[in-house]
Amino acid sequence: MNILSPIATGSGAHIVHKNLEHGINDYTVIPYQPYRTLFPPSLWPIGRKSKPTIVHTTPDYALFHKQRNVPLVLTFHGYVLDQYMSAYSSFLQRVHYQTDLKWFTKLSLGSADKITSVSNYTAQLVEQDQGLSKKIQVIYNGVDESIFVPIKDYKKSSKNIRVLFSGNLKTSKGAQWLFPILKKLGKNITILYTSGLRGKGALSEHPRLINVGKIEHKNMPELYQSADILLFPTVREGLPLVVLEAMACGLPVVATNCSSLPELIDSGKGGFLCGLGDVDDFANKINLLAENINLREEMGAYNRANVEKKFTLNRMVSEYKELFERQLDVAISKP
Repeated sequence: MNILSPIATGSGAHIVHKNLEHGINDYTVIPYQPYRTLFPPSLWPIGRKSKPTIVHTTPDYALFHKQRNVPLVLTFHGYVLDQYMSAYSSFLQRVHYQTDLKWFTKLSLGSADKITSVSNYTAQLVEQDQGLSKKIQVIYNGVDESIFVPIKDYKKSSKNIRVLFSGNLKTSKGAQWLFPILKKLGKNITILYTSGLRGKGALSEHPRLINVGKIEHKNMPELYQSADILLFPTVREGLPLVVLEAMACGLPVVATNCSSLPELIDSGKGGFLCGLGDVDDFANKINLLAENINLREEMGAYNRANVEKKFTLNRMVSEYKELFERQLDVAISKP
């Protein structure tokens, strides 16, 4: 096989596809800067000289990566084209989502030989919103549980609690609720926040709201290990690597009860799922965990075991490899 994966940088999708590159022989990621999507035809030359046997990419601009007589496999890592997301998008984003991106996605789906999704929620949403007649195959994201690990024999203090928010500082990620949540937390609780994969933005200055900046993915295990709780007040997710990685590092998670999050987090066992934008609920659950080190440890251990059971990197790589092999067999058998 010669699998080509053109993918924009600065996203979780890029990380997932790079993990596939490391795990599957003859799988090659060709990264490109997101600004190239301002003129989508500029994507057309990417990988044309590589003579791939399969192209694997995301649906948004897959139309420009389609090659004649080469199977096209698409993976939905998320979905923003329905009306629900308009409330959490800027004016320009709304126009973009409902015009050119919607059109490109529709055409890409029509050109696809196989469509996958990273969660059941996203698969069902796409099938309904796009009116697809065929089922989308779900392959859960996986993380390397040998790298994302809890700290052994380390007892974290209940005196100073570090809550981590990791992600781009966007409304769709719930960044607007961080400061209101902080104001309702105990004085011994600090929120650390990253500036996301694209390293842009900062929040209001506060001594207990600390910007740790852009963290390279290779350094993320250390960041998770330095925290006590993951805070994830998102609006919608495909299947967030941040949550999986934090779970693998033995953190309890306080997240929004929406989209794919219930597929990851067993509320009451691995953390808590809160109402969308419910600042009081988020704050109450964080305060509860901050006061109970045993509960944090129990939930963190539950999450670690859940990752080892369902969300390993090897499992994800194996499922994609089987899919690619089947698609290649189908292509070869065609007259």
